[in-house]
Amino acid sequence: MLELKDICFERDGKKILDNVNLVIDDKKFVAITGPNGGGKSTIAKIIMGIEKPDSGKIIFNGEDITNKTISERANMGIGFAFQQPVRFKGITVGDLLELSVGRKVKLAENCDILSSVGLCPKDYVKREINSSLSGGELKRIEIATVVARGTNLSIFDEPEAGIDLWSFNNLIEVFENMSKEIQGSIVIISHQERILNIADEVVLVEKGKVKQIGKKDEILPELLSSTSRACSRVKEVK
Repeated sequence: MLELKDICFERDGKKILDNVNLVIDDKKFVAITGPNGGGKSTIAKIIMGIEKPDSGKIIFNGEDITNKTISERANMGIGFAFQQPVRFKGITVGDLLELSVGRKVKLAENCDILSSVGLCPKDYVKREINSSLSGGELKRIEIATVVARGTNLSIFDEPEAGIDLWSFNNLIEVFENMSKEIQGSIVIISHQERILNIADEVVLVEKGKVKQIGKKDEILPELLSSTSRACSRVKEVK
């Protein structure tokens, strides 16, 4: 279980997170959503240790990890996938999976991992992670590294960013499969209704605060209604 207690974070004098409290239970698929600039991605980065809160505590499986490094958190079983995956010239997909796991990975295991994210193993194990890969391919490879590690908590920061519709449809299938076979908790930062629809729980973050937490049936109708009203106001102004 992960718990954020009274997390506050400022950047350049601006309050980004204001006393955020959040509990993510074991084996839950949680989607964090809300307006741009509301603090969603900052929450993800603070959980992973990429950013450090100005105050508050982060408790993971009963242990205070507030001051632990990224590496220490990774070793405890927390995984993170960025909005824009990094390309590694000279490193193959198979190499990256082994680096993620921290040991030699057998071909059969590579096949299982890559197949789980919708990639044909024979086409990708020896392929370099360079500019020849599309955004959708890179996203799935990064997800594969998280799957390979078997993390207790997997965080995905806007996985839909920068990919085409076909690739997005494939990602939805990957996350649907992950939610069915979940061994740990999954947290996805997303605006996409289709991702929110497959989550066990939706967290609405706005202006640095957790505004609402609940089942998708409780959150989505009001969220979609608010979006519709905002669009109507924009049209009226124009």
